[in-house]
Amino acid sequence: MTLTSEQMRIVEENMGLVGKVIKDKVHGLGQAGTPEYDDLFQTGCIGLCKAAATDKGGCFSTYAYRLIWNEICDELARCTRLIQKEQGSDTIDAVVDARSSEQDPLRETELRHLLQQAKADASEAAARGITCLELTIQGYNSKEIAKLLCAEAATVRMWMTRARRYLKSIPELQEYMCSEAA
Repeated sequence: MTLTSEQMRIVEENMGLVGKVIKDKVHGLGQAGTPEYDDLFQTGCIGLCKAAATDKGGCFSTYAYRLIWNEICDELARCTRLIQKEQGSDTIDAVVDARSSEQDPLRETELRHLLQQAKADASEAAARGITCLELTIQGYNSKEIAKLLCAEAATVRMWMTRARRYLKSIPELQEYMCSEAA
């Protein structure tokens, strides 16, 4: 994006607006998974530059505030998706590792028992999700699983998300995963 000298002057005059947006709108700075202040500030500056480049008159600060906040929201959503993707695969990774590595058959049996118990205790959607995760381990993708279960691919993905969330809440499974990591 190339800015004219007038637009650059507007950006420089309104740099404080980026900090104000972060202060007003972003809660939980410094928590795990939240971008650093400097990263959010840079993202907000992109929004400020976009505001300067597309301003059509009127109250610039109101317009810029909204564009800055939109850029920051997009960044926060992107970071959240990345974290969920990383965390969502933790439980299923333990199952895949158990099946793919040469492991003590007793440990693998214990893991299968934990999963079967979890499936029995789960809600219908989470139980279906566990089944879908098991099929994923066997190499099926969500479209193929959807065909097998006579459901939509989006529904299958929703079941798997619920199953991952549910499996993370089971202390015995978490203990198993921790003992595997050690």
